[in-house]
Amino acid sequence: MAAITARELEMQMPDARKLLSDEPEMESSLHYMQLLLLVTCLEWAWQERDDFFIGANLTIYFSRQQLKNHDFRGPDLFLVKNTTREPRNSWVVWEEDGRYPDLIIELLSDSTANTDRTLKRDLYAERFHTPEYFYFSPDTLEFAGFRLDFNKYRPIVANDRGWLWSETLGFFLGIHNRQLRYFSLEGALLPTPQEAAKNEMLAANQARQIAEQERQTAEQAKAELQELKTKMRSLGIDLNGKL
Repeated sequence: MAAITARELEMQMPDARKLLSDEPEMESSLHYMQLLLLVTCLEWAWQERDDFFIGANLTIYFSRQQLKNHDFRGPDLFLVKNTTREPRNSWVVWEEDGRYPDLIIELLSDSTANTDRTLKRDLYAERFHTPEYFYFSPDTLEFAGFRLDFNKYRPIVANDRGWLWSETLGFFLGIHNRQLRYFSLEGALLPTPQEAAKNEMLAANQARQIAEQERQTAEQAKAELQELKTKMRSLGIDLNGKL
């Protein structure tokens, strides 16, 4: 039997326009808020870019057998770089030039933790060839990260703060106030839009306070100089220091 061409294979695949995401709701509001935090922080940090796609609780369709078995795989969060930022109903690999995620983050829960640590990890390494995989539990704060090495994941070594460096993101991932957050190479927390607005407001208020303090200092210095001149005149000393 002759091998089919890539075009013939594509023709055999289902119409991608009909492939909607088939993911269940998030485990809890804690999981939902954590996912929202990761998405919004990254989108804010990369707001000037349009060459990436973030999937949040979105199904990845990657094979005909997968569709036949209803063996869907939707990471809690995945990132694909060097693609368009346009909205999608799902990520369909054969419609995306065969592209799989460059990074995946799973949020552990009682019902998914074992699968996330084993079956999904193996799938993401051996089938997806995703360069980096992280998982985090919003409940227990269990946190781990892995980097691909010949179809096997090797643990990423944490720094002295317990953060894990992501080569894909160019950021650290670490726990802050019981939440998984991004940190710059210099150690700065990447803010949410709300945090960024608050920081800008605080900085503006601080700048106004400094300006007001400088104005008051200048006025006080001016008043003291004027008082000195008055005293000098009362002593019969002119401005040149002569009697």
